[in-house]
Amino acid sequence: MLNGEKPVDCRVLDMPLDAVPIRDPQPMLERALDEWGGSEDLWVFGYGSLIWRPDFDFVERRDARVHGWHRALKMWSRINRGTPQRPGLVFGMLSGGSCRGVVFRVDRSIAREVMISLWQREMVMGVYDPRWLPCHTPEGTVRSLAFTLSRKSPSHTGVLSDEEYRRIFAEAVGKYGTTHDYARATHEQLLQMGIEDRALARLLALPKSGL
Repeated sequence: MLNGEKPVDCRVLDMPLDAVPIRDPQPMLERALDEWGGSEDLWVFGYGSLIWRPDFDFVERRDARVHGWHRALKMWSRINRGTPQRPGLVFGMLSGGSCRGVVFRVDRSIAREVMISLWQREMVMGVYDPRWLPCHTPEGTVRSLAFTLSRKSPSHTGVLSDEEYRRIFAEAVGKYGTTHDYARATHEQLLQMGIEDRALARLLALPKSGL
């Protein structure tokens, strides 16, 4: 905890009663704040919706690549893009390969508040494993906060069939809209950045009967 500051509460009060977090996100937030330290600006790596909807103020944005991790639409979403009864999907960053995205530099004066807001958005269910990863940019390598996903997590989908993806695209709707719109918006932004995600493009090209 920074400079004796009081603990922060990152819980979301309107969480569905049957959407139970798998881990308490609070200790992970406090640990991340301690690891950041407060003496420098904060860097955040975006590989999904953070690319096109960061929802926080930043002073610099750079294209970036992370080695050892890749983007995958293989994480169950029971709030943001689905419900406990009809889960949707969001991106997780799984180990292996590499991932192109962006890094945002947040002024240290507001970095603590930004991290709290990120936890309220990304860590409601305590699913992601926050990590500090080296992100390679044209201007050099920066140490950035990234939200990764373990294959051992109960929120990791494992292998899904094309039929399952079609059904989820047709049915899943959550707090921020549909899984399909989320995946499409991410793909469109990646294309604008000159990033080709063949796995995502293939999923979006599946027949969309029922949409």
